[in-house]
Amino acid sequence: MAGRLSVKKRNDETPARIDIRTIASMANVSIATVSRTINRVSTVDPKIAKRVWEVIGKLDYFPNTQARALVSGRSRIFGLIVSEITNPFFPELIQGFEDIAVEHGYEILVSSTNYDPKRMSHCIRRMLERKVEGVAVMTFGIEEPLLDQLANRKVPLVFIDVGPDRAGISLLKVDYEHGLRQGVQHLAALGHRNVAFVTGPPMLRSSQSRLAAFSKAVQECGIAADPALIVGGDHTLEGGIAAMEKLLAMKPEPTAVMCSNDMTAIGVLHKLYRAGMRVPDDISVIGFDNIHIAEVTIPPLTTIQMSRFEIARAAVDALRAHAEKDGGSLPHREYKIRTDLVVRESTGFPRGMIAKLRKTGN
Repeated sequence: MAGRLSVKKRNDETPARIDIRTIASMANVSIATVSRTINRVSTVDPKIAKRVWEVIGKLDYFPNTQARALVSGRSRIFGLIVSEITNPFFPELIQGFEDIAVEHGYEILVSSTNYDPKRMSHCIRRMLERKVEGVAVMTFGIEEPLLDQLANRKVPLVFIDVGPDRAGISLLKVDYEHGLRQGVQHLAALGHRNVAFVTGPPMLRSSQSRLAAFSKAVQECGIAADPALIVGGDHTLEGGIAAMEKLLAMKPEPTAVMCSNDMTAIGVLHKLYRAGMRVPDDISVIGFDNIHIAEVTIPPLTTIQMSRFEIARAAVDALRAHAEKDGGSLPHREYKIRTDLVVRESTGFPRGMIAKLRKTGN
């Protein structure tokens, strides 16, 4: 009967050779229909497409993606370039990016630059060789000649924070001020007035933005800004440890430390533990990113959340908007990424504050 799934069996066994012709025969449709279904052409009748996918699932068939690309002219691959694969923030971002891309029928190609321009060049070459349909550059920047390699081939691009103002390029604009203002206000409400900040690598635009947002929030809260309390870091555990060593040598010591990312904050927690200091009884600590491990540090880390899932979804949405339409004619796009304070157990009143309050109350 037309419209019903007709499956030809051979001694109750899956056919020895499975290809697009086998799928077409078993689904009782044309080869062209199978091809359009696999390539997710929207004009295929949903009922017919469902029948084709049922056969594909029954036979555990894997389409030849290279052949599909030759036929359709589309690779259905998105590139993702990150700075540092060892920072837990990026694997979590990659996972979200892949989940969302696969949900929409795309594969992903991931490269890590490790802040090396030569590796960045290699990443771009890999992307071009695989004919990716768009690239999300989730790193500190990209040299203009490398950008031109992608732009000249009309490859859509997504940048975080900052990027060239040209067609085919989208920006994910992180609202650093909102979350960092919440963090400073939280410390100020607890009674902290001697607040330090550990920065990220100075060449990172995101590090510069976080420091600027912190400085503005401190001023808004009426806390005296002390340049000595701004200590350089590099977004690593070791950088956090080294920065906290410098802060502990100061007199008086800060009562609270805010960090440009969670890995730095975890390094700070480690150094304070080794120094015999208790968090938050002796000093409060706040991170930035809200990586998963922040929930299980000792104590659990108060931090500013920047959702990797939100970043991943915005990046995929931007690339799809260009890849599935005429990317060259689309206007410059911006996607806002919100930040919010997540209060856990690494922040509290400054040392001696409770005793002072009791004394005042008496």
